[in-house]
Amino acid sequence: MTGAETEDTPDGSALKTPDRLRRRASRLLSQLSTRSDKLITEGLAAQADARKWHYAVLASLQDFGPGSQAALSERTGIYRSDMVGVLNELTERDLVERAPDPGDRRRNIITISARGRRRLHRLDKVLDDLHDELLAPLNPAERDQFVQLLTRLLDHHTRTP
Repeated sequence: MTGAETEDTPDGSALKTPDRLRRRASRLLSQLSTRSDKLITEGLAAQADARKWHYAVLASLQDFGPGSQAALSERTGIYRSDMVGVLNELTERDLVERAPDPGDRRRNIITISARGRRRLHRLDKVLDDLHDELLAPLNPAERDQFVQLLTRLLDHHTRTP
């Protein structure tokens, strides 16, 4: 199609998108990000009664070991003000444990629990299925290449000078 591409909208009507918009990587990434976030958010909630931030904290603790709330905020990209709420939810579910930092008793050190490790394993499986759905049009080699390219772009744009 030249000049515009027709897309279906949720209500069944047709929406024309100019080709010049469909060729903009920034727009495509933004739209895909929105759809990806919705798929992951809804999928985790429906299939595992979880949120993406639960996964991020548990994965960080599993991969990098115990940490302070500030360290977890840095590792996961969760705002410090939001981290307390996430940790409260995880603590209530016995997925993490809080203990005073022996070096600074004003601070807590967060550790993943055995139950948290089992939960993380379950969330990995749910996310694998959701990513299969998100990347369905791509074959395995294309999926790997897509992730490598996204990683390279993100690494480039998040480098600190």
